[in-house]
Amino acid sequence: MSRYIVSPHAQGTDEWRQDRLGRVTGSACAAVFATVKSGEAATRANMRMALVLERITGVPTPQGFQETEDIAWGKEQEPHSRMAYELERELEIEEMGFAYLPDAMTGCSLDGKIIERGRTGFWESKSPKSKNHYACLRAKAPPPEYMPQLIHNFWITGFDFCDFQSYDPRMPPKLRTFITRIERAEVLDRIEAHERGVLKFLMEVDAEEKQMRLLAA
Repeated sequence: MSRYIVSPHAQGTDEWRQDRLGRVTGSACAAVFATVKSGEAATRANMRMALVLERITGVPTPQGFQETEDIAWGKEQEPHSRMAYELERELEIEEMGFAYLPDAMTGCSLDGKIIERGRTGFWESKSPKSKNHYACLRAKAPPPEYMPQLIHNFWITGFDFCDFQSYDPRMPPKLRTFITRIERAEVLDRIEAHERGVLKFLMEVDAEEKQMRLLAA
Protein backbone atom coordinates (compact mmCIF):
# COMPACT_ATOMS: atom_id res chain seq x y z
CA MET A 1 0.00 0.00 0.00
CA SER A 2 1.28 3.47 -0.90
CA ARG A 3 2.16 5.84 1.94
CA TYR A 4 0.36 8.66 0.10
CA ILE A 5 -2.90 9.31 -1.75
CA VAL A 6 -2.87 10.84 -5.23
CA SER A 7 -5.55 13.33 -6.22
CA PRO A 8 -7.11 12.80 -9.68
CA HIS A 9 -7.26 16.55 -10.33
CA ALA A 10 -4.92 18.32 -12.75
CA GLN A 11 -2.48 20.85 -11.31
CA GLY A 12 -3.69 24.43 -11.46
CA THR A 13 -7.42 23.58 -11.44
CA ASP A 14 -9.87 24.77 -8.78
CA GLU A 15 -10.20 21.17 -7.60
CA TRP A 16 -6.40 20.94 -7.19
CA ARG A 17 -6.47 24.09 -5.06
CA GLN A 18 -9.12 22.51 -2.87
CA ASP A 19 -6.97 19.39 -2.49
CA ARG A 20 -4.16 21.59 -1.12
CA LEU A 21 -6.42 23.57 1.19
CA GLY A 22 -4.95 23.97 4.69
CA ARG A 23 -1.99 21.72 3.97
CA VAL A 24 1.76 22.33 4.09
CA THR A 25 2.92 21.87 0.50
CA GLY A 26 6.34 21.49 -1.07
CA SER A 27 6.30 24.88 -2.77
CA ALA A 28 5.64 26.68 0.54
CA CYS A 29 7.31 24.46 3.12
CA ALA A 30 10.45 26.62 3.41
CA ALA A 31 8.38 29.09 5.47
CA VAL A 32 8.02 26.45 8.20
CA PHE A 33 11.75 26.64 8.82
CA ALA A 34 12.17 30.43 8.52
CA THR A 35 14.01 31.89 11.51
CA VAL A 36 14.96 35.26 12.94
CA LYS A 37 17.29 36.24 15.77
CA SER A 38 14.42 36.72 18.23
CA GLY A 39 10.86 35.42 18.23
CA GLU A 40 9.10 33.87 15.24
CA ALA A 41 9.80 34.77 11.64
CA ALA A 42 6.95 36.71 10.04
CA THR A 43 6.86 34.35 7.04
CA ARG A 44 6.32 31.38 9.39
CA ALA A 45 3.58 33.13 11.37
CA ASN A 46 1.89 34.29 8.17
CA MET A 47 1.88 30.80 6.75
CA ARG A 48 0.37 29.35 9.92
CA MET A 49 -2.46 31.89 9.84
CA ALA A 50 -2.99 31.38 6.10
CA LEU A 51 -3.48 27.63 6.62
CA VAL A 52 -5.85 28.22 9.54
CA LEU A 53 -7.94 30.64 7.49
CA GLU A 54 -8.03 28.24 4.55
CA ARG A 55 -9.43 25.55 6.84
CA ILE A 56 -11.97 27.89 8.43
CA THR A 57 -13.20 29.62 5.28
CA GLY A 58 -12.69 26.86 2.72
CA VAL A 59 -11.09 29.44 0.43
CA PRO A 60 -7.50 29.04 -0.87
CA THR A 61 -5.15 31.85 0.06
CA PRO A 62 -5.15 34.14 -3.02
CA GLN A 63 -1.52 35.21 -2.75
CA GLY A 64 -0.45 31.58 -2.90
CA PHE A 65 -1.49 31.46 -6.55
CA GLN A 66 -0.36 34.80 -7.93
CA GLU A 67 1.56 34.07 -11.11
CA THR A 68 4.73 36.09 -11.46
CA GLU A 69 6.60 36.50 -14.72
CA ASP A 70 9.18 33.94 -13.54
CA ILE A 71 6.48 31.39 -12.64
CA ALA A 72 4.77 31.87 -16.00
CA TRP A 73 8.12 31.34 -17.76
CA GLY A 74 8.72 28.14 -15.78
CA LYS A 75 5.31 26.74 -16.72
CA GLU A 76 5.88 27.60 -20.36
CA GLN A 77 9.24 25.81 -20.41
CA GLU A 78 8.25 22.68 -18.47
CA PRO A 79 7.16 20.64 -21.55
CA HIS A 80 10.47 21.48 -23.27
CA SER A 81 12.41 20.63 -20.12
CA ARG A 82 10.55 17.31 -19.92
CA MET A 83 11.43 16.49 -23.51
CA ALA A 84 15.09 17.37 -22.92
CA TYR A 85 15.21 15.07 -19.89
CA GLU A 86 13.54 12.15 -21.64
CA LEU A 87 15.89 12.42 -24.61
CA GLU A 88 19.02 12.64 -22.47
CA ARG A 89 18.13 9.99 -19.90
CA GLU A 90 16.01 7.75 -22.14
CA LEU A 91 13.42 7.56 -19.38
CA GLU A 92 9.73 8.42 -19.47
CA ILE A 93 8.32 10.94 -17.00
CA GLU A 94 4.87 10.05 -15.69
CA GLU A 95 2.60 12.94 -14.77
CA MET A 96 1.21 12.76 -11.25
CA GLY A 97 -1.46 14.67 -9.33
CA PHE A 98 -1.24 16.17 -5.87
CA ALA A 99 0.11 13.56 -3.43
CA TYR A 100 -0.89 13.88 0.21
CA LEU A 101 -0.49 11.92 3.42
CA PRO A 102 -3.67 10.36 4.85
CA ASP A 103 -2.72 11.10 8.45
CA ALA A 104 -1.16 14.58 8.23
CA MET A 105 -2.23 17.83 6.58
CA THR A 106 0.62 17.94 4.11
CA GLY A 107 1.36 17.02 0.52
CA CYS A 108 3.23 17.90 -2.65
CA SER A 109 2.71 18.40 -6.38
CA LEU A 110 5.44 16.60 -8.29
CA ASP A 111 6.62 17.67 -11.72
CA GLY A 112 6.82 13.99 -12.59
CA LYS A 113 7.45 10.41 -11.52
CA ILE A 114 10.20 8.17 -12.89
CA ILE A 115 10.63 4.40 -12.82
CA GLU A 116 14.14 3.13 -13.47
CA ARG A 117 15.19 -0.49 -13.00
CA GLY A 118 12.57 -1.13 -10.36
CA ARG A 119 13.35 2.05 -8.43
CA THR A 120 11.00 5.03 -8.20
CA GLY A 121 12.05 8.66 -8.28
CA PHE A 122 10.61 12.09 -8.87
CA TRP A 123 11.57 14.67 -11.44
CA GLU A 124 11.82 18.30 -10.35
CA SER A 125 12.28 20.86 -13.10
CA LYS A 126 13.18 24.55 -12.74
CA SER A 127 13.62 27.15 -15.47
CA PRO A 128 15.27 30.02 -13.62
CA LYS A 129 16.88 33.24 -14.77
CA SER A 130 19.92 32.59 -16.97
CA LYS A 131 22.38 33.78 -14.31
CA ASN A 132 20.86 31.35 -11.78
CA HIS A 133 20.89 28.52 -14.29
CA TYR A 134 24.56 29.17 -14.98
CA ALA A 135 25.29 29.23 -11.24
CA CYS A 136 23.63 25.81 -11.01
CA LEU A 137 25.83 24.51 -13.84
CA ARG A 138 28.94 25.82 -12.09
CA ALA A 139 27.98 24.39 -8.69
CA LYS A 140 26.83 21.04 -10.17
CA ALA A 141 24.10 20.96 -7.54
CA PRO A 142 20.59 22.30 -6.95
CA PRO A 143 20.54 25.82 -5.50
CA PRO A 144 20.05 25.75 -1.70
CA GLU A 145 16.71 27.55 -1.93
CA TYR A 146 15.19 24.55 -3.74
CA MET A 147 16.30 21.96 -1.22
CA PRO A 148 13.39 22.33 1.26
CA GLN A 149 10.96 21.49 -1.54
CA LEU A 150 13.02 18.49 -2.66
CA ILE A 151 13.33 17.20 0.90
CA HIS A 152 9.58 17.66 1.39
CA ASN A 153 8.85 15.67 -1.76
CA PHE A 154 11.13 12.87 -0.56
CA TRP A 155 9.27 12.79 2.76
CA ILE A 156 5.78 12.72 1.25
CA THR A 157 6.48 10.12 -1.42
CA GLY A 158 9.12 7.89 0.15
CA PHE A 159 10.71 7.67 -3.32
CA ASP A 160 14.24 6.38 -3.86
CA PHE A 161 15.77 9.31 -5.73
CA CYS A 162 15.20 12.75 -7.22
CA ASP A 163 16.40 13.88 -10.63
CA PHE A 164 16.69 17.64 -10.37
CA GLN A 165 16.82 19.56 -13.64
CA SER A 166 17.56 23.18 -14.46
CA TYR A 167 16.61 24.14 -17.99
CA ASP A 168 17.23 27.34 -19.93
CA PRO A 169 16.60 27.37 -23.71
CA ARG A 170 18.22 30.80 -23.99
CA MET A 171 21.64 29.32 -23.32
CA PRO A 172 23.92 27.68 -25.95
CA PRO A 173 22.83 24.09 -26.68
CA LYS A 174 25.48 22.42 -24.50
CA LEU A 175 24.54 24.61 -21.54
CA ARG A 176 20.76 24.40 -21.73
CA THR A 177 20.21 21.39 -19.50
CA PHE A 178 21.62 20.48 -16.11
CA ILE A 179 20.48 17.24 -14.45
CA THR A 180 21.72 15.80 -11.19
CA ARG A 181 20.49 12.87 -9.12
CA ILE A 182 19.96 13.01 -5.37
CA GLU A 183 19.63 9.65 -3.64
CA ARG A 184 17.26 9.37 -0.69
CA ALA A 185 20.02 7.82 1.42
CA GLU A 186 22.14 10.96 0.92
CA VAL A 187 19.56 13.21 2.59
CA LEU A 188 17.94 10.85 5.08
CA ASP A 189 18.90 12.95 8.11
CA ARG A 190 17.42 16.04 6.48
CA ILE A 191 14.19 14.17 5.66
CA GLU A 192 13.80 13.07 9.28
CA ALA A 193 14.47 16.59 10.59
CA HIS A 194 12.04 17.99 8.02
CA GLU A 195 9.31 15.59 9.13
CA ARG A 196 9.74 16.60 12.77
CA GLY A 197 9.63 20.29 11.88
CA VAL A 198 6.53 20.08 9.70
CA LEU A 199 4.60 17.91 12.17
CA LYS A 200 5.40 20.36 14.98
CA PHE A 201 4.23 23.24 12.81
CA LEU A 202 1.00 21.39 11.97
CA MET A 203 0.31 20.95 15.68
CA GLU A 204 0.54 24.73 16.00
CA VAL A 205 -1.83 25.17 13.06
CA ASP A 206 -4.30 22.71 14.62
CA ALA A 207 -4.20 24.55 17.95
CA GLU A 208 -4.81 27.92 16.26
CA GLU A 209 -7.64 26.46 14.23
CA LYS A 210 -9.27 25.02 17.36
CA GLN A 211 -9.05 28.39 19.09
CA MET A 212 -10.64 30.18 16.15
CA ARG A 213 -13.46 27.65 15.94
CA LEU A 214 -14.16 28.08 19.67
CA LEU A 215 -14.47 31.83 19.15
CA ALA A 216 -16.84 31.22 16.25
CA ALA A 217 -19.06 28.77 18.17
